[in-house]
Amino acid sequence: MIGIDYTAALKQSGGIGRYTRGLITTLAQLDEQNRYRLLITPDAPMHGLQSFANHANFSHVCYPLPEKWMTIGWHRLYLPVPVEWFSGAIELFHSPNFILPPTRRAKTLLTVHDLSFIRHPQGAVPSLRKWLNQVVPRSLARADHILADSENTRQDLRDIFNIPLENITVIGAGVEARFQPITEAQRLKMVRERYRLPEKFILGLGTLEPRKNFTGLMQAYAQSSVSQTHHLVIAGGKGWLVDDIFATAAHSPVTERIHLLGFVADEDLPALYSLADIFAYPSHYEGFGIPIIESMACGTPVVCANNSSLPEVAGQAALQISATDTHALAESLHRLATDVPLREQLIERGFLQAKKFTWQTAAQRLLSVYKRMGEEANGRTGE
Repeated sequence: MIGIDYTAALKQSGGIGRYTRGLITTLAQLDEQNRYRLLITPDAPMHGLQSFANHANFSHVCYPLPEKWMTIGWHRLYLPVPVEWFSGAIELFHSPNFILPPTRRAKTLLTVHDLSFIRHPQGAVPSLRKWLNQVVPRSLARADHILADSENTRQDLRDIFNIPLENITVIGAGVEARFQPITEAQRLKMVRERYRLPEKFILGLGTLEPRKNFTGLMQAYAQSSVSQTHHLVIAGGKGWLVDDIFATAAHSPVTERIHLLGFVADEDLPALYSLADIFAYPSHYEGFGIPIIESMACGTPVVCANNSSLPEVAGQAALQISATDTHALAESLHRLATDVPLREQLIERGFLQAKKFTWQTAAQRLLSVYKRMGEEANGRTGE
């Protein structure tokens, strides 16, 4: 039996939630042999479990308390309550969200998506940064094996925590089949009207937080002549430290052409990507960067930053700039808006690049890790 904490998949629409959903729902399609128990907190929306309704080898149990109180009990009060009290007997426990609860006998697998709280600390709330600096190293020290979203995160784990590379497996994200160029006029019209989208626009997408560098994107947009031909649309729910983002939008010389949409429904993303003329992702640091390959799969040319994992994900299919170079970003926006051969080249390369990342490949790699660790657990039990 393999236990998986599935709370983030149910409670977070993007980021870690999207990654975990894509990986585990595809795993369910691949593996009918192993038995899985998904652990969730009672405050998580249960409708997300419908994906497993036809998979008899998947079951779920609820922790007794909401996520906040389970976290406090395990990671602030250090209550030595093993996860097996709630999961029942398991050979392996997989935490896809940075931290491990206490365990009794189960081998432990930990996913670390990025180390932004160390590599880009100014982008995190100080209290959260302090907490992560306490709990993540402890979880890493207890993990029997570690998963990273990218080779960049794998190298960060080695460089910062001295974890041997052979103890870290890279399992990247994938692109769902629904991310493809949307041409259905009625669907495009509906999404355009729902979010009051302008005719021609540049798209930025992600949780509103300093690390995503939306302030830099707005500053570059204002500097570029593209602000006369295109609007700038930024989609994403409020995160933290958002005051600068809203202030930059309000005080921009082209404020009337900047649109902060807020949260966009997951089912509307393929149409949103398809409607955009350019996708801009000048983040200061990413563990992977799923929106890059989603936008490529929808046929939208991309400009992104050249740091952390982003060169791995974008390959030769995007313009890449320094996240802090607003002039270079402004120039790249102009090029993508005006250079038709460049646009066509990047769109074609983008389709090919996006095809390199599939949830089937990622889930197969995860299954291989589970199998190897299960064999090790059985060996340990037999000693």
